[in-house]
Amino acid sequence: MTGGPGSDSLLRKGLKLSHLRLLAALAQTEQLTQTAANIGISQPAASRLVAEIERVIAARVHERTGRGIGLTAIGRALALRAQRILLELDDAACDLAEIAKGGIGQVRIGTVTGPAVDRVLPALQSERLLHPNVSVEVVVSQSDALCDQLQAGRLDFVVGRLPEGPRAEPLTFQTMQAEPLVLIARRGHPLLHRPAPLTAMDALAYDWIMPAADSLMTRTVLSRLRAMDLPQPAHRLQTSSFLLTLAVLQKSDAIAAVSRASALQFATGDAAAFDLLPLDLGIEVEPFGTYIARVRDGKTFVTQLVGANSTFVIDQIADQIRDMIVARFAEVLGEDSISILQLASKYSELGDRARTQLAPDLAQMGLELTRLVVESIALPDEVAATLDQRTRIALIG
Repeated sequence: MTGGPGSDSLLRKGLKLSHLRLLAALAQTEQLTQTAANIGISQPAASRLVAEIERVIAARVHERTGRGIGLTAIGRALALRAQRILLELDDAACDLAEIAKGGIGQVRIGTVTGPAVDRVLPALQSERLLHPNVSVEVVVSQSDALCDQLQAGRLDFVVGRLPEGPRAEPLTFQTMQAEPLVLIARRGHPLLHRPAPLTAMDALAYDWIMPAADSLMTRTVLSRLRAMDLPQPAHRLQTSSFLLTLAVLQKSDAIAAVSRASALQFATGDAAAFDLLPLDLGIEVEPFGTYIARVRDGKTFVTQLVGANSTFVIDQIADQIRDMIVARFAEVLGEDSISILQLASKYSELGDRARTQLAPDLAQMGLELTRLVVESIALPDEVAATLDQRTRIALIG
């Protein structure tokens, strides 16, 4: 990275940890007196620290506002870095404590439901014997959600399926196995006591519990039924929660298509609350596997984002990219005069335009943004309250 000072120049000029603590706290309160009290120093001492910071960086970090002190753009940037540095120090303290008591390391795994019980759980049991001091966090969700967490740096690797389209490009994937699906129902379900062999039409007479229509499992089930010239099942409840699925099955005559590995954990044995339906529709979800994040241009990525720093962490990189996205998105919003009431209908368009504007910036870092999804736009409390009031008035007439 060119055009900036060396990574230790601020330290050589006298930037101290006390300066970072003050900036991080000031960014939260924007009141110098309150900030001083929060970090346990006097107000004059806080003023002196601010003056020292401005001397070190040769720029103002604060400015007077109607309600106290506001950080300048430079002040906000440095405060953001200060907060991250303090978090890293807190994490370092935790690591040292773990090492001191013999517990070392942490692994964060994402997995879809099926492999969670027949792949991840056995692996954890064996690894616990070999590495008893390593802590493991397991996140069970759908592949798309896990992919997002992986690319945000919140997971180390995922056991799931590759997302469709360009989102798969930054990932390295290793196939493990396909996942057969079976139908399960509560023990005592009418379909389990039919004298004649069970048919697909018999099963289609009941509600099916499945994930959302755009999920891979639901698309696979419906595609298989269409291939067999069968109608779609009634599925008035859509959920990706396996726990909720089991709870509803136990209290109704609904049935559900789940992975065989998951079903065998809950539908075997005399005390089991569920049973597999004696019906094989030949439904098999595409293979799952492990995947990790990949950068398109590693040299450019490290040079631009890390620069002269000797160390860096994923969370810092994710935060830096997020800040850039927010800034560009704000520019897109500022270019159009879109009514607040029309924002929700413009999410897709705004996301596409922001992605286009971000492309050159990310390309310089060796990255590519394949998709930008706008889920919601939060309004200031006073604006939201006004809209709520107008809506109530309109409803009353």
